[in-house]
Amino acid sequence: MPENPSFRAPVPAAVLFDMDGTLVDTEHLWWQAAAELADELQHALTDQDVPEVLGQAIEHTAAHLHRVSGTALSEDELATRLGDSFAGKVAAETVPRPGALALLASLRDAHVPTALVSASPRRVVDLVLGTIGRDWFAVTLAAEDTPRTKPAPDPYLAAAERLGLDPALCVAVEDTPTGVASASAAGCAVLAVPSSDVAIPGGSRVTLLDSLEHADLALLGKLTAPPAV
Repeated sequence: MPENPSFRAPVPAAVLFDMDGTLVDTEHLWWQAAAELADELQHALTDQDVPEVLGQAIEHTAAHLHRVSGTALSEDELATRLGDSFAGKVAAETVPRPGALALLASLRDAHVPTALVSASPRRVVDLVLGTIGRDWFAVTLAAEDTPRTKPAPDPYLAAAERLGLDPALCVAVEDTPTGVASASAAGCAVLAVPSSDVAIPGGSRVTLLDSLEHADLALLGKLTAPPAV
């Protein structure tokens, strides 16, 4: 049957990307920064620490290390040291995740707006943008840009608002349970591409994929398309 020339496959109103572990392979650098500081505090990170580190903001992980180590250093001091260490590692090594730049290019060609929505501080976001390019994104949000960061919905709500869009019409691309919780709470459809072995809970609007290499416009469009009747 010939294709109807008037038919156009649905596309999302926008795609909102997490940064660390989603677009760039920096989640392991964040873990290294946290593990090195934890070692100095005589606390070895284990699987029990993963929810307090993976996908979390610097202040959250600093508070966790302060709590479990009993150090005399303040949470602010720990956060500063974590931030400095992480920024140094990102500056030395920023590698795009497989399929990330190709997907961004296909979205640009299809005139689908994109946003970068990160729980990392602005200085780390800017380091990454200096490597992968700033022009991919109409909006970029860092940890300082909203009253609360992930897992609260604020970053994704702010990104959709700046784009002038309903979050329900946007797809968020995430790699951690923390990020998925943030995007889901904002009302976005979520494409979850795990960057570690940590399980991501499913949901009615959460789709799991093993790599961005397998993501395309057709898939993203289906995630926000209304159900067939």
